[in-house]
Amino acid sequence: MRLIDLRSDTVTQPTPAMRRAMAEAVVGDDVFGEDPTVNRLQEMAAAMMGKEAALLVTSGTQGNLVSILAHCGRGDEAIVGDLSHTYLYEQGGMASLGGVHPRVLPNSPDGTLDLAQVEAAIRPDNVHFPRSRLLILENTHNRCYGAPLSTEYIRAATDLAHRYGLKVHMDGARIFNAAIALGVDVKELVAPVDSVTFCLSKGLSAPVGSVVCGSREFIEEARRARKVLGGGMRQAGIIAAAGIVALTEMVERLADDHANARRLAEGLAQIDGYAIDVERVYTNIVYFDVVNGYTAQEIVDRAREAGVLVLPVGPYRIRAVTHYGIEATDIEEALDVFEQAVKG
Repeated sequence: MRLIDLRSDTVTQPTPAMRRAMAEAVVGDDVFGEDPTVNRLQEMAAAMMGKEAALLVTSGTQGNLVSILAHCGRGDEAIVGDLSHTYLYEQGGMASLGGVHPRVLPNSPDGTLDLAQVEAAIRPDNVHFPRSRLLILENTHNRCYGAPLSTEYIRAATDLAHRYGLKVHMDGARIFNAAIALGVDVKELVAPVDSVTFCLSKGLSAPVGSVVCGSREFIEEARRARKVLGGGMRQAGIIAAAGIVALTEMVERLADDHANARRLAEGLAQIDGYAIDVERVYTNIVYFDVVNGYTAQEIVDRAREAGVLVLPVGPYRIRAVTHYGIEATDIEEALDVFEQAVKG
């Protein structure tokens, strides 16, 4: 049975062009800065983001952590949303490994943080308090329906942070999804922030890796943090080669994933037993609720038996993510499976 895997866009397979590029990559020792393919990827990523420099890291989690370590010292404080990936799903690395205290504010349903609350959370200079050093944003916002943060909001949030001397880091794991959804150049979205991490291994379909971008001074600090975390790779050009293909061939096609997600949402809205807010399907992430008495896990198990994989994220809530390898015909087949699953 062929599985239709909608659990995450991390399950993508590398394209044939990526496999060829990986097999033929010219490599060197990246810890010495001598891997030409890694250097090319980093230069390309920095140019696309409008930043001075970039650094290849193993994952988005590592990218976020090295960025926090580069911006903050032990005992400093980072302002972060309560539904952010950095706070929920990265094992508390900023605190456990960096000694950085998270100041947690509620995310709005659209992924933003209320800027009045952000301003109120910035600590005054007082011996009793940690120093506020960093504001962390997420774009698109995974737990907030895959919502993209607008250019206007990012500019306002960054202006506020900078006014108080804070840096701004963007967890841009799916930043290209945000740019496609908003119809803007990705460079415009990240222009105000001091650093950004984006994933090659989600919608861009590379097998592994993320990239951190920022100033040259920041990247040098991030490189040191990457090394102490065990992220200093050697002939990493084999990985970087797929990333180059991802950036040159896989960005524009993200619009197909958004269209497939919208079709999935519209179809689910027509099936009795599910509740979904179609207007909150912004990019490639679809959240829907089971409302007929079954649990999410029961629906997930039944769908799996029929060849469709999705992720339970609450007692009655399910997440589905569209990505490279999922076609329009797969969405229609998945909708048939969901209808049968909810009927028992």
